[in-house]
Amino acid sequence: MRYAYVGCRTTRERNARGLGLKTYEISDQTGEWKEIQCLETEPNPSFQTLDREGKFLYSVHGDITKVTSYRILDNGILEHINTVDIGGRNPVDITVDRANQNVIVATLQGGTLYTIARNPDGSLGEVIATYTYEGKEEGKVSTIHQCLWDHTGNYLFACAQGRVNGFGQMRALRYDHETGIFTQTAKFLARTWDEPRHAAVHPNNRWVYMCEEKGNKVLYFQFNDETGEMEAMQELTTVPETVTSYSDASEVMVDPSGRFVLVSNRYTDSMAVYRIDPVTGYLRNTGFFPCLGKTPRFFCFGPNGKCYVANEDSDTIVEFDFDSVTGQLIPTLNIIHTGSPVCIVFR
Repeated sequence: MRYAYVGCRTTRERNARGLGLKTYEISDQTGEWKEIQCLETEPNPSFQTLDREGKFLYSVHGDITKVTSYRILDNGILEHINTVDIGGRNPVDITVDRANQNVIVATLQGGTLYTIARNPDGSLGEVIATYTYEGKEEGKVSTIHQCLWDHTGNYLFACAQGRVNGFGQMRALRYDHETGIFTQTAKFLARTWDEPRHAAVHPNNRWVYMCEEKGNKVLYFQFNDETGEMEAMQELTTVPETVTSYSDASEVMVDPSGRFVLVSNRYTDSMAVYRIDPVTGYLRNTGFFPCLGKTPRFFCFGPNGKCYVANEDSDTIVEFDFDSVTGQLIPTLNIIHTGSPVCIVFR
């Protein structure tokens, strides 16, 4: 039996219809999702991550300053352990380090990465280190939108947006496993208003793909995991050339085969697919596909290789088969209905 944990926004300010963090039991035989739990310890449980052993789950709460830890019971149910206030507003992404020692949180309006100690019982401890992206003036910040490890666990990629007061950028940061401190090894500055959002790392750890929210672009970087250096090599649009309406790129992933990159687009409600050149890492667009819902803020691949798209404003998670030879997204007609989904974590 597998389980899925779905973060759902809950507040009126977010125009949300979600009720909290949901747990689903997934049948090995039929693939059917059955909701077995819904809880809300704090508003807007949005992005989640598992610890390295899959025994605990950690969740950020969007628009406030809190992070929560849960114990995962044998039946997949979550048991609340503790909630901490880190002080940085609007935590938007969360991950656990390679040693399972610390939890890293990225805050948007806070413009800061927080390293939080994990206690032996899985609870969250004290903030032991911070790293802030400076803004254009003293007291201003660049708004960090993601914290993503390379495959060695020695470097963190963190995209940030300018949002008037800061600089759109992606940095590679070396992580000190003893202290939890980050040190910059490379920085890419985006064009004004393109607004980097999320990145994905190829299985070979040498190629990194980043999407820009407002620019509606996907960029390819070469990365050196010995020096921490990276270099931008290519950019492509995430929407067809015939699209002239408003669009926001939201998520980027490399498919499990390592042959394709996918990007979701909100408001145009589409998925862009790119074939990766196996020698050079460069991208070539192979098609655009409807996401069969409104506002695909998040998508990911499940353990079964299928692609799951979380459509925030149509309150649906739509399942697709993905053909790793042709790059085709094919709907399976398995649709999970849940209010305002924004993240899916499988266990």
